[in-house]
Amino acid sequence: MQFPQTVPVMTLPGVILFPEAVLPLYLFEPRYRKMLADALQTHRMFAVAMRRQSSRSETPERVAGLGLIRAAVTGDDGNSRVMLQGIARVELLRAVRYRPYRIYAIRPIESEEPSTAVTHALASRVVELVAERIELGFDLPVDGLAEALAPLRIPVIESDPKTAGAWLFEQAVRSLAEQDDPAQLADLVSATLLPEPKKQQLILETASVDQRLRCLVKFLLEDIRKRKSRKEHD
Repeated sequence: MQFPQTVPVMTLPGVILFPEAVLPLYLFEPRYRKMLADALQTHRMFAVAMRRQSSRSETPERVAGLGLIRAAVTGDDGNSRVMLQGIARVELLRAVRYRPYRIYAIRPIESEEPSTAVTHALASRVVELVAERIELGFDLPVDGLAEALAPLRIPVIESDPKTAGAWLFEQAVRSLAEQDDPAQLADLVSATLLPEPKKQQLILETASVDQRLRCLVKFLLEDIRKRKSRKEHD
């Protein structure tokens, strides 16, 4: 897929868009309504960047997720519900325009080739930790998750709606590991299980797939230990 040289950028606090992830958005601000209309008339793309926490303005983080508008429904009030699918990591190079919405020049970030033996071991460890994390409690709406994971062709056979989302997610993780797709595996687990946007942003910014997996293993272990500790003290 070819990417435009410049794209609109939506800056949001604590929101990360990973490649392949589906992000539902509700656009009601006039500037973003205008941004959506312009994007739909051109390349149907805009980037979502996390707002830099140390900044008082809407300064975005250096690395953002570029998304493709899969669906957009505008109501009578002019507000729109949008389904945005992540398609790439991009570096925001420079601001081309600030009003009515930000436009940045971008550079796509390619994933660095993983080292096979190390990558396989790290991916296997991630699969193990995902299973352990799910046992501690995990709840996702199965309909939205099924839509996001549709390209993996995983049939939804779990009948209990309380556990169907967790079952579907675990099957997707195992499928990606079996298909030897460590980049998407790291992104899917990071987008779904990591509770802290700062940690998600770090993984988004990391070009090396092996390093992404190392960070993910570390973050999952930290989260699992915290959850076990809370359960012991409840």
